[in-house]
Amino acid sequence: MNQQADHTSRVATRDAFRHPAINGWALFWLLATPMTAFMILAALRFDLSSPDGVSHMIQYSVRWAVPFIYFVVAASAMPVLFPGTFSRWWLRNRRYIGLVFAVAMAWQGAFIFIISNLHTGYYYEDVYALRDELEGSSGYLFLAAMVVTSFRAGRQFLSAAQWKLLHRSGVYFLWAYPFSVYWWNLYYYKSTAAIDYVFYWAGFLVFAARIAAWGKRRWPHQLHESSATSMLWTSRAIGASLIGAGLVASATGLLWQDTVSTALTKAPWSAQLELWLPFWPFEPFLPLVALGIGTWLFTGGFAADSMDSRSGAPAH
Repeated sequence: MNQQADHTSRVATRDAFRHPAINGWALFWLLATPMTAFMILAALRFDLSSPDGVSHMIQYSVRWAVPFIYFVVAASAMPVLFPGTFSRWWLRNRRYIGLVFAVAMAWQGAFIFIISNLHTGYYYEDVYALRDELEGSSGYLFLAAMVVTSFRAGRQFLSAAQWKLLHRSGVYFLWAYPFSVYWWNLYYYKSTAAIDYVFYWAGFLVFAARIAAWGKRRWPHQLHESSATSMLWTSRAIGASLIGAGLVASATGLLWQDTVSTALTKAPWSAQLELWLPFWPFEPFLPLVALGIGTWLFTGGFAADSMDSRSGAPAH
């Protein structure tokens, strides 16, 4: 009786998440319409004839956009880490969630256009910075290319490999921009705003989820050969230490940011790169790099890779 009830519940849940009202273009409009309405209401509330009012709208539109790019980043990891109806629904609708993000960014782009053209003096004296401009412009170029190639008319000009490279690179870049902004807010400007903590940790967790999913995919392909046991255990011990260090570093940026930034930009060539190369020297991402390398080592590192190659198992 209980088994039948559980089966009925699972079927009902599955059918609910397949309902047309919360899938595909219906989901897009369900999310984009109220967001647009709130954006218009906020624009009416702020004085767009003043640079401060437009700046508020830029921040407001960003806060709408960030959760959607985070959802996109996490989408592919969820079915691996948490198999189920909801995670499959999430991944199935990743494209439409991404298009909602594009709408939010279009609003931000409109407000940036307003402030740069109607309040030029304020923009170039108080807002403009070359690296910020390069990061933002690069993000919009990625976003435009991804939107165009999300439809058949644009996708036909790319091979499958090119399309995958564009969208993966674009998603990473569009995630990296807000994530790094909130990292700097916390660990350089020492912000105490709750929104900075929420968006930093959300950005960290969604990318950490991708790393964890990648590690989970690697795990079944290890061959526990007796001759490699010692190497595997050593690799796992080092990997676990790196994962722990990455987690600690992610929460303690105030303790190491200044020292690491100074060391990484001490060389003149590095200091020059910092002026224009997006995200250089990548301080916000160092804890995630530690997590990635640690996960690779924990799942066998070179030992697992070499065993996979000998057994013909696919690399992940």
